[in-house]
Amino acid sequence: MSKVGGIGPEKPATPEVQKICDEVKQQVEQKTLRTFEVFVAKSFATQVVSGTNYFIKMHVGGEEYVHLRVFQCLPHAGHKLELHSVQTGKALNEPIVYF
Repeated sequence: MSKVGGIGPEKPATPEVQKICDEVKQQVEQKTLRTFEVFVAKSFATQVVSGTNYFIKMHVGGEEYVHLRVFQCLPHAGHKLELHSVQTGKALNEPIVYF
């Protein structure tokens, strides 16, 4: 169990998390200056703040992974998604941590 405000445990990706990733894919490609043919969510962790931070491990082809931090606003703000940051050059066995 995570502490209040901390990042939760890493869990297998769900269809809902993949949908979030699909929605921010273009932003990820712009930020990394790359085009990803493979873009599959593998696992994720969340942090509840004034909305939800999603920390997501993405498979982007071969042995390469990227970690995404995506913020989703609270319902009254329209559940908007914002790509906060991207970490490239990750591996499957690297844990998701706060960044």
